[in-house]
Amino acid sequence: MRKFLAALATAASLSFTAEGSAQPQPYPAGPIRLTVPYGTGGLTDIVARIVAPGLADSLGQPVIVENRPGANGRIGHEYVANARPDGYTISVATSELAVNPVLFKRVPYDALKDFSPVSLVMLVPTVLVVHPSVQAQSVQELIAFAKANPGKLNYGSAGTGSANHLVTEVFMNAAGIEALHIPYKGGGAVMADLVGGQIQFTFATIPAAISHVSSGRLRALGISTLKRSPAMPDVPTVAESALPGFDASTWLGIFAPKDTPPAVVDALNRAVLKSVQRADIVERLEAQGAEIVGSAPARLRSHLSAEIARWEKLAKEVKFEKAE
Repeated sequence: MRKFLAALATAASLSFTAEGSAQPQPYPAGPIRLTVPYGTGGLTDIVARIVAPGLADSLGQPVIVENRPGANGRIGHEYVANARPDGYTISVATSELAVNPVLFKRVPYDALKDFSPVSLVMLVPTVLVVHPSVQAQSVQELIAFAKANPGKLNYGSAGTGSANHLVTEVFMNAAGIEALHIPYKGGGAVMADLVGGQIQFTFATIPAAISHVSSGRLRALGISTLKRSPAMPDVPTVAESALPGFDASTWLGIFAPKDTPPAVVDALNRAVLKSVQRADIVERLEAQGAEIVGSAPARLRSHLSAEIARWEKLAKEVKFEKAE
């Protein structure tokens, strides 16, 4: 009898093992968390919420946008870097992923080694915007005012080391002016205080600024890239207005943790490409000034590497000291 029961148990165990190994769950088999390393209202949050429904439709599973702000994106990126490499936790990154290693002494991840690039989604110029109380009607007039009134202007950024912080510092260095830096925890807070008049100007992403400019709550003075933006065709570039050659833009890409299986990365990449080709998503992104890319993982990796080198060079030119 005991031999019979032992044989039965062994058969049951073998059957269970065979069933378990014969029924692997295809990816994805559950919800996917798209981590935004900033608060609500900024570029990464806006774009994540535009793109997420397309990803969900392509993958056949819910894509949940999860904000994890703080430390100029380092908190959110560290969370994703330490997540299981199974494709169920991914992140949206912008220029801060390249900037942080050159501006902070301690970054709890390696931007090039701790992530699996999925796709470079888009490039976005920034726009120099001022509160209506600022009398300047052009980039030249803002520079002239700053030179004539030292210490009277302040500007906001999404945090020390954020893209708009560096772009503004490079702008001020090129223009020979100074203004007080007010760091925030995200782009949404910057725009709220700029509209409210607590700060005077910033370089904002077009998606974050365009509605405020259209309504007259802010005034746009210049586009940060060499070409004008189709979303704001009447706004001249900083280069044509005052500083020839001035060119700065931000970018947005999607990453997974390192060691994510290639098949999972490929599935995510296909979903991104399909999403950014959808007419409704294209319309919403292009209307706000985005240059949609939708790339292979290799291009995002090379873009990130080039951006790190670029910001290292710029940081030396404006003499940034690494913060804690």
